[in-house]
Amino acid sequence: MAELVYRPVVGAALTLFKALDLKIDTQGSENIPRSGGAVLVSNHISYLDFIFTGLAALPQKRLVRFMAKESVFRHKISGPLMRGMKHIPVDRKQGETAYEHALKSLRSGEIIGVFPEATISQSFTLKSFKSGAARLAQDAGVPLIPMALWGTQRVWTKGRPRNFRRSHIPVTIRVGEPVEAPADQYAGAITRRLRERVQELLEAAQRAYPVRPKDASDTWWVPAHLGGTAPTPAEVREAG
Repeated sequence: MAELVYRPVVGAALTLFKALDLKIDTQGSENIPRSGGAVLVSNHISYLDFIFTGLAALPQKRLVRFMAKESVFRHKISGPLMRGMKHIPVDRKQGETAYEHALKSLRSGEIIGVFPEATISQSFTLKSFKSGAARLAQDAGVPLIPMALWGTQRVWTKGRPRNFRRSHIPVTIRVGEPVEAPADQYAGAITRRLRERVQELLEAAQRAYPVRPKDASDTWWVPAHLGGTAPTPAEVREAG
């Protein structure tokens, strides 16, 4: 039943992206297993990242079940869709319930999508990673699949108006080789290794990105350390 909901939603997203003339460049999808469980881990810079992360798995004919905050499931429009696609609600007060749900899905051969930064990075740099993804992979005996997105922040991100005009925005997606999560290793060490791989993929996506800001007013989406005017991580912390 889930695919009766999921596949039309994917089709609608692809139709929207075509209408916006987004230039999506994906490399590394072959690193996503064609069968069996896996934890797909990405950076988080846009409200639409879960859609782009899911698109990376389509060449392998896989559908990704995402862990998302519980409030999304209460919304009158998104709620029925999220439940119909078998995504997993996360109530921070009862996180163990979501963890057990995700673990059961992994053991049944599903791919679970996780954003270990937990929230959108307004500096467009990698924040610290929570260890939940590594612990899930360890407990389920499945690999971690690192990936990185770049350009999605230009479509719709926190603190900026969404850009649903036909603006030909490039989106670069890079998927890396699996990171193993042995049960006898410390989850923190695996998480550090995973974050390093995502950082490498993010830098590769940034190098491959085909456009630069048009003028000084268009530098907001570029991190400060790359010469842009996005807030630094320290500035984001101070503002928060």
